[in-house]
Amino acid sequence: MYATDRGIEELVERRGDEQVSVEWLAERLRAFVDLNPEFENAVDRVASFLARDDADDLDL
Repeated sequence: MYATDRGIEELVERRGDEQVSVEWLAERLRAFVDLNPEFENAVDRVASFLARDDADDLDL
């Protein structure tokens, strides 16, 4: 398990039963970057990854 998996597991535990919109997710990512500008590049890469079509993921 990667160290980042702890955050992912927390997300699933706290919000696993919820449905969220892409708009909500985008706002949360923006708020995170506003509070943590040093993570802007990482958040941008995650957002780009999530924006791709599943078929595009095969090119990784």
